[in-house]
Amino acid sequence: MTTVDFRLTEDQKALRRGVREMLARRFDRAALRAAVDAPALDRKLWRELGAAGFFALRLPEEEGGVGLGLPEAVLLFEEAGRALLPGPLVATHLAAGGVPGAAEGTTVVTDVSEGLVPWLTESDVVLGDASGAVPIRPVDPLTPLHRVPGRFAGDTAGRAVGPAVGPAVLLTAAEQVGSARWSTEAAVSYAREREQFGRPIGGFQAVKHLCAGMLVRAELARAAVRAASLTADPAEIAGAKLLADTAATGNARDCLQVFGGMGFTWEADVHLHLKRAWVRAALRLPAARAEEALAAAL
Repeated sequence: MTTVDFRLTEDQKALRRGVREMLARRFDRAALRAAVDAPALDRKLWRELGAAGFFALRLPEEEGGVGLGLPEAVLLFEEAGRALLPGPLVATHLAAGGVPGAAEGTTVVTDVSEGLVPWLTESDVVLGDASGAVPIRPVDPLTPLHRVPGRFAGDTAGRAVGPAVGPAVLLTAAEQVGSARWSTEAAVSYAREREQFGRPIGGFQAVKHLCAGMLVRAELARAAVRAASLTADPAEIAGAKLLADTAATGNARDCLQVFGGMGFTWEADVHLHLKRAWVRAALRLPAARAEEALAAAL
């Protein structure tokens, strides 16, 4: 029986810490809200991500990449999800080495997934047939979307979670995990500060239960994504995506509940995490297809 160690190495911890610090410095809350008010892809930030190795992380060093693997890429995308970093990150990352300029962040790449195309007008290269794509009103103000007529969820190439689509699904799941963990931390922090009846609301049993449930969902999804990044097993990737989607959407909803009326205001960031989670859940391996993939594996 093979034993797999899921604990992060010191190098992996340093990588995650470095990405978090870079995003906190370059895409803080002020930048997030500015992007919400005027949605447009920040090309300068994209190039900075390229220079930092975000897109070339898994390219071999002899090809100008960092030479790391899927487990390290998962850590990067968790941090991107936590920061609500906008743009077709997954498609550009996976295009590095195949599309000139993608690795360096000078070329923005998007793709057609589940009949939807994010950031179509802002991208330089589109992977897949986006003929006749029409704009739709997006749920997430930071993810402009086009729909390809006659296409719908599940009516795309690559129905199975194979080598061609597995990494895309897993990195999207990693973004969901980052968002789920943000929602958990935000809810706990607010529960400690907000007072009702003369004491912090975190002291009330109902709020404790909500926060505990959020932590369990986030950690379960994180462990599943981490495991799938090490095994690359199609069934484990499908299961990880299911758990990550549930954690991201469920935790954002519970975070709204903890915040109360404040959480439903435009000024709060909680609704942005919920809306992005909905979009990610629809873009890559939606729940129905993930369940079918798991059922087939069983």
